[in-house]
Amino acid sequence: MICEGRFNFGSIANPARIALFVFALVALGVGARAQEADVAKKLQGFDAYMEQTLKDWNTPGVGVGIVVQDKLVFAKGYGYRDYEKKLRFTTKTMQPIASNSKLFTAVAAGMLVDEGNLAWDKPIRDSVPEIQFYNDQLNSNVTLRDMLSHRTGVTRHDLIWFKSPFTREELFKKLKYLEPQEPIRTTFLYNNLMFAAVGQIIEIKSGRKWEDFVRERIFTPLDMSTTCYTIAGMLKQPDYGVPFREKRDSFELYKIPYYEDTEGVAPAGAIISNIDELSHWLIALMNEGKYDGKQVLPPGALKATLQPAIALPNAGGEALGFWELINSAYGMGRWTASYRGKLLTYHGGDLPGFHSQISFMPNDKIGVIVLVISDHSAPLYNIVSYNVYERLLGMDQTPWSQRQLQQRLANKKAGTEARAKAGGDRVLNTKPSHALADYAGEYENAAYGILKIGLQGDQLQFGFHEFHFPMNHFHYDRFDTPDDEQYGKFSVTFRTNPQGDIDSAVISLDQAEAVFNRKPEALDAILLEKLAGVYLTPSKVKFEVRYQPGTGLSIAFLGAPPQKLIHVKGMQFRTPLFADDIYEFVLENGQVKALKERTPSGEYTFQRQ
Repeated sequence: MICEGRFNFGSIANPARIALFVFALVALGVGARAQEADVAKKLQGFDAYMEQTLKDWNTPGVGVGIVVQDKLVFAKGYGYRDYEKKLRFTTKTMQPIASNSKLFTAVAAGMLVDEGNLAWDKPIRDSVPEIQFYNDQLNSNVTLRDMLSHRTGVTRHDLIWFKSPFTREELFKKLKYLEPQEPIRTTFLYNNLMFAAVGQIIEIKSGRKWEDFVRERIFTPLDMSTTCYTIAGMLKQPDYGVPFREKRDSFELYKIPYYEDTEGVAPAGAIISNIDELSHWLIALMNEGKYDGKQVLPPGALKATLQPAIALPNAGGEALGFWELINSAYGMGRWTASYRGKLLTYHGGDLPGFHSQISFMPNDKIGVIVLVISDHSAPLYNIVSYNVYERLLGMDQTPWSQRQLQQRLANKKAGTEARAKAGGDRVLNTKPSHALADYAGEYENAAYGILKIGLQGDQLQFGFHEFHFPMNHFHYDRFDTPDDEQYGKFSVTFRTNPQGDIDSAVISLDQAEAVFNRKPEALDAILLEKLAGVYLTPSKVKFEVRYQPGTGLSIAFLGAPPQKLIHVKGMQFRTPLFADDIYEFVLENGQVKALKERTPSGEYTFQRQ
């Protein structure tokens, strides 16, 4: 019964107060309708603007949502969620939001900060001793805030994770191989791997996978029931986007495969959602963590993520003369800037075929969500967002679409012309230095993983992560993949060691060249242990070859530190110091008889004692 459940109106349980309460509810409803009517009035002409923009940009589909105060006051899809089947884009159309996932991760980390399990500004190794960076300077100084604000000095290295099989734990362990390009806290260098690492830290400190933690602590209380992390999960829904691109040298749109290799870097960009459910998230962000009358997100964490951590240059103004957006700074998982004198916080998200932006003006209580399908249309998430703000604030409209469309078409034309001139530095009539079979094998880079060079008939094959292409000889020991419509080409230059063997491959990846060293055939531990022992120089001076499980062989002369022996091929080894100094073990009938050392000056034989 009602009375047994203690359900009553308390102090308003009299006719006058009940009437007042009902009036208040009606007034709230009238206020909300008035607010929506005001927005609708200010958005007059917006539908026509969007239709023209989609036409001008050759864009399949765009979704727009507007939040004012704590209400979604406008939500609409334009164009198609599936351009091929002509299925309309709706407010329920699911699509990856890519890097807009980052603020979810920063807020989740903030929950652990509030609980005393992490700290924003103390070295992260104080809380997570498992983490290891490239050097002691980073190990002693990098904080959680540094990792979440792209100011560690380590650049992005996206091709470590992009289309790769690496798990989050494996990516976490690769941080120690990433050499900083700049001193810590001096330069903004965007880095998805740091956000992936924070996701792993959340799991270490909470005992819950990042996906489970975010779902339980953020999605569920925000009623984001269909929001998910995988394309497979998205495809279970009735309404989802299909990725398209525009061909490089024409305006033809073509469907591309979904990008699905996001598990490793999920905390940096795996969330998939729609306008309706993202509005719940945006309402909470705009109202100090409150949604539907409940405190869902910690206000302290939201304030911390908004606080500027590193400034960016006014590139748009200085390079292009566009001064509407100035004084950008990155906090944790989001930017802040001044847009025509108004404080704006925002973040974009980009994965193949899908692009998004979630933004709001904290002092004006206006927020905008824009979802875009097709890669060439990515700038629309800025263009549309700015247009909405200008309309709602009664400003004159900046010609963003015309400005950036001019840039897009100029860049498209320049790209076509540039590709027509590719190969201008090719040296004609050269041949590879080795037979093609000598190039085949596996090459390894500690950070990027394995490069597989195969041989099929008389053509080398390129295999890196999920990239698989044939390779054609360019000149000397350089081989190139075909110029792929979506991913361009990879160019591989093979190098030889002083003995003339192909021992490494160099590829330009991300912001620098990456060297992949050839993996020799594996030697089993029993054989390595057999090679260890005492050897004698011709002058009868003893030295040792030592074996340590997990570390391998080293050579130790009296009075000098041991030098690691690196396997080259067969029974040949070298030290890290000299590539032209080869040690080769001599075996007879399975027994180790001697060790030979070959240098450019000659060959020496050391008998096994």
